[in-house]
Amino acid sequence: MSTRAEQHTATLLRRERLSDHLLRLVLGGLHDFASTGVPDEWVGLVVPGQFQSRYYTVRSFDPAAGELVLDVVVHDVGLVTEWAQLDGIEGQQVVVTDPKGSFALPDDAGWLMLVGDLTAMPAMARILERCELPATVWAEVPERLPSYLPERGEVHWLAQPGDGQSALAEVVGDLSWPEGPGYFWMAGESSQMRAIRKHLMREVRLPSTHYDVMGYWRGGQGRQPRAVDPGPIWRAGKAAGKSDEQIWADYDAAREEQA
Repeated sequence: MSTRAEQHTATLLRRERLSDHLLRLVLGGLHDFASTGVPDEWVGLVVPGQFQSRYYTVRSFDPAAGELVLDVVVHDVGLVTEWAQLDGIEGQQVVVTDPKGSFALPDDAGWLMLVGDLTAMPAMARILERCELPATVWAEVPERLPSYLPERGEVHWLAQPGDGQSALAEVVGDLSWPEGPGYFWMAGESSQMRAIRKHLMREVRLPSTHYDVMGYWRGGQGRQPRAVDPGPIWRAGKAAGKSDEQIWADYDAAREEQA
């Protein structure tokens, strides 16, 4: 059976500049699209003149209207970001793949911690909308977006380093962890995410079911969210009796091959 993601044709209805670095795309005509309901779900997006997908978190989906909202981090170069900033592209058609997600809140979780850079903001906003647990957020962004996140929980705005790098690994290393079981979710630059996973496994000793740490982009390249679905790799690794660390190594290797 083919594992190729189902594709849907959509029309760019409108754009909205949310900040200097974040652009909202509203896609219509998606009446055959079905959300997974997972708050950090992502889709592949193929824009006119291209054949390669780039991956973006779903900010929202209105099934009645068939409208999908994607908030895109803009750069000077990139398959999607260059097209998204062109004049007069409203009405053009794009291709969207079926969504996939990885957020999986354990039944015993009593708290929620979210950490990420600008690429993680759509997922963090949607998670806060869907999850009622006491939440704390650390957001590393080039400019604050206080109205972007739901008005609940404790939000720490962190300045993004001027060299385009990230200091989130240091932030996580200094965290004070709440009592009892909870759920930690984080997304950002891939090499830092590898270090974070090791820290959570070896130092914090969180169960693998109580955190999700995803590499959304690679340093030195455009910030394009994950192009490799972790689900099949995770299931295959567990079936083979691999440790969590070995499975994440397999995931990182698959991303290297995809790049």
